[in-house]
Amino acid sequence: MSMFDFGYDDLEDSDENFSVQDLVHAYEQGGAGTYFDSDALEEIATFYFELGRFGDALGAIDRILETQPYSSDAWMRRGILLNNMNRHADAMTAYEKAMTLNPSDPETIINMGITLDSLGRTEEALKSYQTALEIDPLNEDALFNRGVTLERADLLEQAIEAFYACVELNPEHPEVWYELGYCFDRLAEDEKSLSCYDRHIEIDPYSYDAWYNRGIVLNRMNRFAEAVQSYDMALVINEEFASAYYNKGNAQANVGDLRGAIESYEQVIKLEDGDAATFYNIALAYEELQEYPQAIACFEKALLKDPQYAEAWYGLGCCFDAQERFFEALEFYQKAVHLTPRSADLWYAKADCEYNAGLIDESLESYETVVRMEPANREAWLDYAETLFEAQRLEEALHAYNNALTLEPNHASSYFQQAKALFALGRPDESIRSLKRAFSLDPKKKEEFRQTYPELYRDARIRRELGLDS
Repeated sequence: MSMFDFGYDDLEDSDENFSVQDLVHAYEQGGAGTYFDSDALEEIATFYFELGRFGDALGAIDRILETQPYSSDAWMRRGILLNNMNRHADAMTAYEKAMTLNPSDPETIINMGITLDSLGRTEEALKSYQTALEIDPLNEDALFNRGVTLERADLLEQAIEAFYACVELNPEHPEVWYELGYCFDRLAEDEKSLSCYDRHIEIDPYSYDAWYNRGIVLNRMNRFAEAVQSYDMALVINEEFASAYYNKGNAQANVGDLRGAIESYEQVIKLEDGDAATFYNIALAYEELQEYPQAIACFEKALLKDPQYAEAWYGLGCCFDAQERFFEALEFYQKAVHLTPRSADLWYAKADCEYNAGLIDESLESYETVVRMEPANREAWLDYAETLFEAQRLEEALHAYNNALTLEPNHASSYFQQAKALFALGRPDESIRSLKRAFSLDPKKKEEFRQTYPELYRDARIRRELGLDS
C-alpha cells in the first residue's frame, strides 16, 4: 500500500516528470512568500516523499495546512510523513486531528493502525484495522496491514489468514505474496513458502529480497544448486547485496564448489569489510581444499575480528594437526577448549592430537572428558579404550571396550579390539570368543587377525579354535 499516493506512482517515468521537477525547482527558489495552490503543493510533497525527503515533504504539507487547516486529508498525510520520520507520537496527534474532521475515513484509520503498530500497541492497531473493515469490508489495505501487525506479533497463523483474505480481494497485490512466503518461511513450511515467493516474483520479478528469501528456503531444503541460482538473481538486481553473496557462498560450499564459495565470501569483504564469520568460512573452504597456509591466514583474520571465536581457534588447530605439527595444533585446541569447555568435539580433537604427539596421559584425560560429556559416543569409548590399552591400564581398557559394545553390540571392530585386552589379561578363552564373534560379524577380520597378531596366528591350537584352518 502506498501511504502517500497523490497520483504519481512513478515520478521518474511520468510524462509530467519535467514539469514536476520545474514545479519543485520553483518551490525551492521561491521562498515562503511564493504562492502555490494545494494541488501544486501535493505534487511537490509527493515528489519529496518518493525520494525519501520526508522533512521537505512535511514542509509542503504544512504549507497546505496554513491555508486549509480543516483538510482531513492533509492532516492524514502529515501523520504519514511523521510516522516515516519515526515521530510516532506526533503522527498520532495528526491522525487524531484528521479523525475529528472525518471520523469515517478508512485510510486515516488504517494509517493510525500502522503507527500504533510501530508504537508496539498491537491490540489497538488491530482494533483500528477492524474499524476500517467495518466501514469498508472490502478494504484490502486494512487486511494486508492487519496481517503485517499479526506477523510482527508472531501470530503467524492469524497473519496468514489475513493475507489470504487480502489475496481473495486482490490476487495481484504487490506485497501480500511476499509476506505469505515469509510467514510460511518462519513456520518452516518450505514448500508453501517457496510457492508464495514464486507467486510474488511473478508479480514483481525485480524483488531482490524475494529472490534472496527464496534462496534461503531452497538452502534449507538442501536444494543448494537452485539456491545459488536464486541468490544470483538477487545479485543481478542488486549487485551490492552482501547477504546474498554470503548465503550464496554457503550454498556453493554445500555443493562442493569451494572456489566459487571463496569468491562469494570475498565479495562480502569488498562490500562490508568482512566480519569474523566471513573470514572463518573462507578459511574452512581453504582447509577443505587442503590449502593450509591460506586457511591459516583467514582463520587469523577471523580472530583479529573476534579473539573469542572458539571455532576459529579450533580451525587453526585442525590446519596444524593436518600438517602433523601437533604441538602447535595443541596450543590452538587448548584456546578453543578454554573458550568452549563444554564442547565434546573440541575435547575429542584435542585428545586425538595429544595422542599423536605422544602425550598419552594428557590424551587419556581428554578422552575421559569426552566420554563423560557424551557417554553414548561409541567411537570415543573405542579411542579411549585403545589409549588405555597402550598405557597398560588393561582393566580400564576392557571396561571401555565393554561400554562401546553396549552401545553397538554388533560392531565387529569392537570385539576384535576387545580381544587384545582379554589376551593381555590372561583370559584366552574369552578372547577367542570375542574373536569368533568379530569374525562372524565381519569375515574380513580373519585376514586382519593374521596381520595384526602373527604370533597368535602361528599357534595351531588358536587357529583351530578360531576355525582358520578349514
